[in-house]
Amino acid sequence: MHPVHHRYATVNGQQLFYREAGPADAPALVLLHGFPTSSFMFRNLIPALANRYHVIAPDHLGFGLSDAPSVKEFDYTFDALTDLTAGLLEQLGVSRYAIYVQDYGAPIGWRLALRNPDAVTAVISQNGNGYDAGFVEGFWKTVWDYQNDPRDETNIRTALTLDATKWQYVTGVPDETVVSPDTWNHDYALLSRPGNDQIQLTLFRDYATNPPLYPALHEYLRTSRVPVLAVWGRDDPIFGPDGARAFADDAVDAEIHLLDGGHFLLESAGDEVAALIRDFLARRLPRES
Repeated sequence: MHPVHHRYATVNGQQLFYREAGPADAPALVLLHGFPTSSFMFRNLIPALANRYHVIAPDHLGFGLSDAPSVKEFDYTFDALTDLTAGLLEQLGVSRYAIYVQDYGAPIGWRLALRNPDAVTAVISQNGNGYDAGFVEGFWKTVWDYQNDPRDETNIRTALTLDATKWQYVTGVPDETVVSPDTWNHDYALLSRPGNDQIQLTLFRDYATNPPLYPALHEYLRTSRVPVLAVWGRDDPIFGPDGARAFADDAVDAEIHLLDGGHFLLESAGDEVAALIRDFLARRLPRES
């Protein structure tokens, strides 16, 4: 088994934490996490893929073990997080890579692909939205209301509570006892750091910049013919299964799997997801990569 290395790199003056495993000369796979977690969500997936792939999983700035400068010190946008991710990959000498995107990782992955279409060899979306169809209104209305009136933080702040963090992990999971409480307690401890609430509120507001990118993403999927695997927790209360099915509208021969689970599918169906990824990449990853 390949060891998982826990490393830091300084990119544009910011220290980023990342997990790395697998042969350096193997095809690269970049894992991009969502809110409110970090590369911690990939702690079990990385060893399952590292025998075949060079796996890299960074913590976005403001998340996990990466730096978390205040909103006065850093302008938190999805563009800026993408800049840092691209800078890390450049520093590591990774110019061709497949992406696994989940939640916030999706708009970062889409930006990477749109900026440099030839760099991305395959796309794996695990509850990482790229279509308006995926938004579950029951969750997103609170976010949309806040974007429309950022002066009222009352409702949006509930997303930063321990109960809401646990809710993301267990909702839609057929057996909640398979999800370790370490997950939501780990994430909540990091969310609770002084000043992190303002980071998260800033990104909630900036999420409004992501849906306008979708038409360009869809055109990219059609013209690049990049292989796409959508593996989705069908009972995700944030990004519904229509978001997975929609990839078939644009991606050539998109492979879509709706599994019994929720937003953080790796916690309840990690072995199944890993098997789907290995099979997908073995068949469809371009040989030259």
